[in-house]
Amino acid sequence: MFGNRRKKPFIPATRLATLVAEGVEINGDVRFGEGMRIDGRIAGDVTGQGGEGGASLLVLSAAGRITGSVRCTDAVINGTVEGDLDVEHRLELQSEARVIGTIRYRQLQMDVGAAVTGQLLKVEAAAASANVVELGAEKAGERRQAG
Repeated sequence: MFGNRRKKPFIPATRLATLVAEGVEINGDVRFGEGMRIDGRIAGDVTGQGGEGGASLLVLSAAGRITGSVRCTDAVINGTVEGDLDVEHRLELQSEARVIGTIRYRQLQMDVGAAVTGQLLKVEAAAASANVVELGAEKAGERRQAG
């Protein structure tokens, strides 16, 4: 009854265009477009620049390892990250995920077995409109007195 249910992925992996295969080791910073899957090892910072839609997806398999900071829009982590992890939108830490460093995220799903050594910091979404300015109570009072 319950054993036949499959868990829906938190983040769809259909956007992946780049693969760092198992056995591949990269020393240096990596920038990618829309999506990248890492089964190998990267020693350097990994940054998602987003494709046409502006979003970037990083998938790190259980065999994958990143030693350096990571910055992207969405991420599914099941391997090891030694460094800070900044995810602007959604982060999924799967059961074999190991993160050593500070994690900044907006939405988080963490499976049983995932481990974090460091801080988890939830960041709020940016203001809906960049043209909105909040006035302090004293400034609002000054406007009422002047009017």
